[in-house]
Amino acid sequence: MANRQANSLAGLMFAPLCLLLMLVVGSLLSLVFELDLATLMQVLQEPELHFAIAMSVGTALLSLLLALLIGIPAAWVMARTAFRGKGIIDALLDIPLVTPPLIVGIGLLLLLGQRGPLNGIFPQLSALLFSPLGVIIAQTYVASAIVVRAASAAFSSLDPAFIATAHNLGLTPVRTLLLVEIPLCWPSLLSGGVLALARALGEFGATLMLAGAIRFKTETLPMAVYLNIASGDFSLAIGCSLLLIALAGLLLVILQRIQRLYKVREYAAR
Repeated sequence: MANRQANSLAGLMFAPLCLLLMLVVGSLLSLVFELDLATLMQVLQEPELHFAIAMSVGTALLSLLLALLIGIPAAWVMARTAFRGKGIIDALLDIPLVTPPLIVGIGLLLLLGQRGPLNGIFPQLSALLFSPLGVIIAQTYVASAIVVRAASAAFSSLDPAFIATAHNLGLTPVRTLLLVEIPLCWPSLLSGGVLALARALGEFGATLMLAGAIRFKTETLPMAVYLNIASGDFSLAIGCSLLLIALAGLLLVILQRIQRLYKVREYAAR
């Protein structure tokens, strides 16, 4: 009787799963089969597409590097130190993850623009916003939040005995971080970096507000999709979309390999 009820429940639960799969797979296949091979090959030769790829990959990699340099130390502080207001700061660090990117972009523009409070300190910054620098700032902002969250969880889950042993051996906190904590946490840090890179590659809303939609200047792949949809060139827009999907798929495979490798090593250690 119990098995029959469980099978009935499983049958009911397959309906939402099938619906979700239909939407995901259907939307992907709709993009893939929208262009015939000849049109796709022609799109792949477009200089605008080449520029968008170079802009997206170049700015995303630089933004990832900046996000790691900012996010890992920040995460270490959150995981290793206790101070008043830590809970509030921890919640504030999650705001980039839950705030709509367009709103993020407006806030950054008001902060860094000509009328912003930082203009008096860095007067040249506002003049450089609608350029690749604006793209990098927007991507770094959203990527840093992912790195901080992933690194903070990794540092918090680390066995304190490893850190105590390192200190007993005479390692300073900085050397302990570089030689013990980061090597032990590298799978989580690497996974967070992959997710942050994917988020930077797909960033649109904050980039639109902070860098503008300027062809052959601040044109990342998401921006190329937007510009060409707006101008009616659907072939190029779909080509850029397919490349974004391919990059996302590649990063997803890398993330799964990292997680699988970590599980294998964890199982072998036991």
